Amino acid sequence: MTIKSQSEGREFARQLVEDTAALVSPPDICIRVAELIQSPETSAGEIGEVIIRDPSLTARLLRLVNSPFYSLRGEVDTVSRAIAVIGPQELYSLVLTVSAVKSFSNVPNSQVNMDTFWRHSVYTGLIARGFGKHCNVLHPERLFVAGLLHDIGCLVLYKKMQDASRDLLMSAGGDEEVFYQAEQQELGYTHADVGELLLETWSLPTTLCSAVRWHHEPCQVEEGRIEAAVLYVANILANRSMIGGYCEQTNCLTPIDPAALEIIGVRADDIDEEEVIGQAGIAFAETASVLAA
Repeated sequence: MTIKSQSEGREFARQLVEDTAALVSPPDICIRVAELIQSPETSAGEIGEVIIRDPSLTARLLRLVNSPFYSLRGEVDTVSRAIAVIGPQELYSLVLTVSAVKSFSNVPNSQVNMDTFWRHSVYTGLIARGFGKHCNVLHPERLFVAGLLHDIGCLVLYKKMQDASRDLLMSAGGDEEVFYQAEQQELGYTHADVGELLLETWSLPTTLCSAVRWHHEPCQVEEGRIEAAVLYVANILANRSMIGGYCEQTNCLTPIDPAALEIIGVRADDIDEEEVIGQAGIAFAETASVLAA
């Protein structure tokens, strides 16, 4: 089905999200933690009491906090201690991350190798976080969430538009940028559009939703330009890595747009690709195992 009008495509994407949202709605614990964090009177103990009601979530959070993802010196053995060390907003990002992976993993897909999909997602998130730190972006930890969920719209398309998605994936030949452009031409919307609309239903910050929408075209966005540009670079570098490609046989020919680097305030010569990818690799195995547990 080819949709010529961009506005028509955007509306179709919105309908896809509405049809899918019930399958991946945020769990009650995410909603409750978000409410508590927004209240200035909430204590770390109160937030911790809500989280520990879910033993599985608690265990995953503590494993992440004590993993190379943070590289803390001392062991963190309670949720309240974790809040004191990394802060309530960062803890909420982890709650959302763990919950999102669990919720989206329940969406069946026969179009894609889910292990490969999540490897690419985790790798992109880790690179975005590390690259954000390197570029002195404020609160780079939130970029991990954006990176982890940047392609989440693909899962909706794989489920709801099976034939079209299969044809587009085959025609792209392993090049994600070609896939993105083909979506625009054939559908009038993209997985990035769907991802933004879906994450809005999870009440993610507007800047991160925009970053997801524009992670292939960061120069097009007004709000969240730095986040979108970092995510754009991270996605390309993940596709250039040995195990972080978005499909089994990645063919990443996409050069990094100097205009995107200008948004971040760095030059191509400032990026040591091997180091950036390698640093992500250090935290990859344990981070992925925690999220997949």
